[in-house]
Amino acid sequence: MLHGTEPGARAEDLLTRVAGGDEDAFAGVYDAFSATVLGLVLRILRDAAQAEEVTQEVMVEVWRTAGRYDPGRGTAKAWVLTLAHRRAVDRVRAAHAGSERERRAGQLLTERAFDQVAETVQERDEQRRIYRCLAALTRLQRVPLVLAFYQGLTYLEVADALSTPEGTVKSRMRAGLRQLRACLEAGT
Repeated sequence: MLHGTEPGARAEDLLTRVAGGDEDAFAGVYDAFSATVLGLVLRILRDAAQAEEVTQEVMVEVWRTAGRYDPGRGTAKAWVLTLAHRRAVDRVRAAHAGSERERRAGQLLTERAFDQVAETVQERDEQRRIYRCLAALTRLQRVPLVLAFYQGLTYLEVADALSTPEGTVKSRMRAGLRQLRACLEAGT
């Protein structure tokens, strides 16, 4: 039985009640999903304190946005875990962006002990090789890779953007990455 709810209450029904402001229904949703959300977020973040914080943020988001849940598009668990995954990935990206900013700031403060012209030429040559190899991929492989690596989208976000099943997107991206690696290693 879910906390504060009648026996046999389904999570989907509880989310519908949460959308109407039912606090007892939210307690049931919280009890049903908070441990699962914490487990997922912990696997992504690998930091217990941050995982607990993100879990609380996700559950607050569930409370605030329960009206967006559409039972026709999937289960309540899938909806809540999608919110959790997105929030955890956002946290990882924010941490990465912060460390990248710090790295760039550190580089500005130090004197460069390398030939900047040679490095710029090398970077541009590498970019040209990557663009040439990307152009050799099929459109079905190239577009998801560009969305993921240049736009920073996750598999799920790429699948949503292309209205394509997630598994199909993953398969196309893996095949594209294999071809891209082979092309780059061949030096063409």
